Amino acid sequence: MSINYIEISVNVEPKEQGSDVLIAQLSEIGFESFVETGAGFTAYIQAGEYSEKTIKEIFLEYKDFFKINYTSKNIPPQNWNKDWESNFHPIDIDGKCFIRAPFHSLDKKYIYDIIIEPKMSFGTGHHNTTQLMIQKLMQLDVKKKSLLDMGCGTGVLAIVASMMGANPITAVDIDQWSYENTIENLQKNNINNVSVYKQNSQILEGKFFYTILANINKNILLSDMDIYFSCLEKGGNLVLSGFFETDVSELSEKAGKIGLEFKEKCVKDQWTMLHFIKK
Repeated sequence: MSINYIEISVNVEPKEQGSDVLIAQLSEIGFESFVETGAGFTAYIQAGEYSEKTIKEIFLEYKDFFKINYTSKNIPPQNWNKDWESNFHPIDIDGKCFIRAPFHSLDKKYIYDIIIEPKMSFGTGHHNTTQLMIQKLMQLDVKKKSLLDMGCGTGVLAIVASMMGANPITAVDIDQWSYENTIENLQKNNINNVSVYKQNSQILEGKFFYTILANINKNILLSDMDIYFSCLEKGGNLVLSGFFETDVSELSEKAGKIGLEFKEKCVKDQWTMLHFIKK
């Protein structure tokens, strides 16, 4: 059965920061794919999931930060895979990790060659937060140690961790697309030591990890940080991203109150990664 989509074309100033913020917000309400344009981006959602009222509320929330205007139109069924393939480019992270789609050629110079079929999940490696997380992960000692990829999206962090020797690994996401896509990408990369769950943070009760990776949004990180702390082994790593540099003080304050020690902050175009350890 063919599915009809709605396309919204968004012009935003400043473009780069505004696009990142708005794309993150739209992905939370069902928008499935995004394409960069000269003045902003286009976003796509199934017609049955579209709410003009919700769109206006989101854009109104950021009116003091960005200049935003948009148009919308119905899109007839089409070959989405062909369009996606023409716009997807492989990613090089620090000359060590190569994230590519199945139709890209292997480059043997990389230590970690990752195949990702992103479908409708977040985490292809293109977003700054994913790159920040992978850069930090490659600096950690995770070999033969337990690891959690919370909000796993495509499963790319779990895949890199497995290639680095982490074991066992748990990947969790509340989104059905992400759950299915993570399983698919694990199979494409011949990874067999990752347990995948479609669940929220409550599934973590009674489990323990040496490293926890959580690339989500600020509000969820603040809400779930106590749970992460209770699941983190002494001396273990908590690596967070999915937020802006302006959110650092709030997250760091919360982390300090529950007994986490700050180790490092990295920023890329205002998107930020924080590394803590459990004392």
